[in-house]
Amino acid sequence: MKPYPLRYLETGARPDDAPPPYDVVFFDCDSTLSDLEGIDHLARALPADACRAIEALTDEAMSGGRSLEEVYALRLERIHPDRAALDALGNRYVEKLLPHAALLVRALHVLGKEVHVISGGLLPAVRMAAEHLGISPDRVHAVDIHFDEAGSYAGFESDSPLAREGGKPEVIHAVKADRTAVLVGDGTTDIEASPELARFVAFGGVKRRDIVFERARIHAESPDLAALLPALCAPAELAKLCADPIFTALVQPYLS
Repeated sequence: MKPYPLRYLETGARPDDAPPPYDVVFFDCDSTLSDLEGIDHLARALPADACRAIEALTDEAMSGGRSLEEVYALRLERIHPDRAALDALGNRYVEKLLPHAALLVRALHVLGKEVHVISGGLLPAVRMAAEHLGISPDRVHAVDIHFDEAGSYAGFESDSPLAREGGKPEVIHAVKADRTAVLVGDGTTDIEASPELARFVAFGGVKRRDIVFERARIHAESPDLAALLPALCAPAELAKLCADPIFTALVQPYLS
């Protein structure tokens, strides 16, 4: 895969931006599709002080204070989530999906877009959220987790590019090939993918991370995912959706 330097944001670069239409649409999961940070939710099984420590590590990694690979294994070793915890997490992702998430994905599919989820979260749980949204399992990119025969934690996919910085651009590069792509995400690991994208949308509907918003050219701050339509779709595509009774009410507020 194409190598990328870590700490992309430290270059001071702002991503290029090209308007829609796009062929492939990528969404981050945690704090983007769902009002949840999965690893922090798993940490709630720990004592309060240990849980707060995990949350602080997550926020540092997503805000650029520490690299993802510094904290990934550390958090899981402290939590040791079992199979039942991952099943519960997947259900919680679904419960916390943001407004109009499923309808937005359906609209993108109607327009012929290839929709993917790309996440540093844990694959079994992220896949459950994606399935609820109508996204096929082969278009879900996350970090797998291992269990022993009793269902206890037995490690994670440590060689996954999504468990370290610079991994998302590698995965996007492989998936999109020569097609145009857009990514919606909230963290520094998302904006790192900008060299592979026609557009990066900084999402702040759950958590607004200043470093990401400062560098991104396109911002989305509403927790209602329908508000992403103008950033993801060309005017002709919005008009096509509006002509479909299923999407008329969703799209009308965003027609110029």
